[in-house]
Amino acid sequence: MIHSASKIFICALIAMLTACTHVAPWERGHLAKPQMATEPYPAQRALMEHIYSSREAGAVGSASQGGGCGCY
Repeated sequence: MIHSASKIFICALIAMLTACTHVAPWERGHLAKPQMATEPYPAQRALMEHIYSSREAGAVGSASQGGGCGCY
C-alpha cells in the first residue's frame, strides 16, 4: 500500500517531467507574442507603482521617499 506522501511525490514528479519540453527555434515566435508576457503592460505597471509609492511615502514609517501627493 502506497502512503499519501508517496502518492503526492509521484504526482509532483510526473507533473515536473511533463512540464519540461524542448521548443524548436521556429516555434519560439509564438512564445514571444505580447499575449504571452507575464506583465502585458510593463510601462503602465511602472507608472502605477510610482504613483502608489509616492502616495505611500506620506505614511509614517514608509521606506520610500516622496511628498505623498502622487505628483511626479
